[in-house]
Amino acid sequence: MPAELNVAAVRAQFPALAQKQVFMDNAGGAQVLKTVIDAISSYLSSTNVQLGASYPISQESTNKFNEGHIAGAKYINASPKEVVFGPSTTQLFRNLSIALKIESGSEIILSNLDHEANLAPWVQLAEWKGLTVKWWIPTKNANSNPKLESEDLKALLTPKTRLVCCTHTSNILGTITDVAALSKVIHETNPNTLFCVDAVAYAPHAAIDVKAFGVDFYSFSWYKVYGPHISMLYVSEKAQKELQSLGHYFKPGDTLEEMLGLAAANYECTQAVPRVVEYINKIGWDAITQQEQEIQEILLSYLRSKPDQIKIYGEPSSDRKLRVPVISFKVKGQSSLGIIDAIEARSNFGCRNGHFYSKRLCERVLGIPDGDDGVVRCSLLHYNTAEEAKGFVKVLDEVIAEGAGKDVDDPGRKTVADW
Repeated sequence: MPAELNVAAVRAQFPALAQKQVFMDNAGGAQVLKTVIDAISSYLSSTNVQLGASYPISQESTNKFNEGHIAGAKYINASPKEVVFGPSTTQLFRNLSIALKIESGSEIILSNLDHEANLAPWVQLAEWKGLTVKWWIPTKNANSNPKLESEDLKALLTPKTRLVCCTHTSNILGTITDVAALSKVIHETNPNTLFCVDAVAYAPHAAIDVKAFGVDFYSFSWYKVYGPHISMLYVSEKAQKELQSLGHYFKPGDTLEEMLGLAAANYECTQAVPRVVEYINKIGWDAITQQEQEIQEILLSYLRSKPDQIKIYGEPSSDRKLRVPVISFKVKGQSSLGIIDAIEARSNFGCRNGHFYSKRLCERVLGIPDGDDGVVRCSLLHYNTAEEAKGFVKVLDEVIAEGAGKDVDDPGRKTVADW
């Protein structure tokens, strides 16, 4: 068994956690390490200059930026030439879609479980290039715990399939996708088919090895992983040959940064990435996993205890091999927004409701009639405590018992009468 996490010592490294606010909307963005904050402040105070010049401060700045690049690449078991930083995964996937060389008449497979970041660019690309889009909707447990599995994917793959896109973990369901198994099926069917994975909801919770996963494209956001508001995209060297560089014509284009970066890799944020990696290496994923499993079980066990009132979306067990603590649910007969309003009115717990940019999942797969009201989502990280989870359950139970979600004045808010 891994050593028990010293949660108090962990929390002391995140200045924002000293507030009364209890952060349970972490899938929208984690709190930031003090070492990261200090690194950004130091950079802006003393080395905020353009990269690549010969004078000493520019050389120092360039070295720090390069160190961030190297640390980010090593963290996912990639080469620095295989990663590019940008403002968001949404933007990086959009850049990737514009650069991808693909023939008219090809087929692409898109998962209906995904965040729109990994859907909109490809839908647009299909319109531009005359591609056929095949929508991947799981055939089992579709309205409660849909999973992206090989059997369903095999039925969609053909010799014309050029690209497959899916999520490593849905930002609503929390269920972990076995991307290595999917990659095996994809590349055995057609070695030239490219595999693109959105890992934004997965990355805060587990180690990443893009080579072991067998992916061609892989992206996540460091601001979900205790860092600054910056994201990173991996493209394998092999897959880079399928791209048309978006960089200036006089650039050699022999790195992904030159091909897709568009000068959008924020200097102060990129150079702070090593501080995140240092923190994770020190804490260790085993201890993080154990803590997350314990705290998500507190909430999930409560939700499972009320099957007639509460519907869980995603994996119902707390097994961290199956899910991460991104936990979504609806209360029968009560609006999700009403539940959130009531929780916030009586406590310091901060979570949210909605579709979280996974609107197709809510409306087309889960069958939630009002996608904007969506689900109640409570997303935890290892710095959350058992006491916080128990406190949230107590308040949630009171809110549900009182029917607070029914007491809404806004006629635009809809409830779900039945499952």
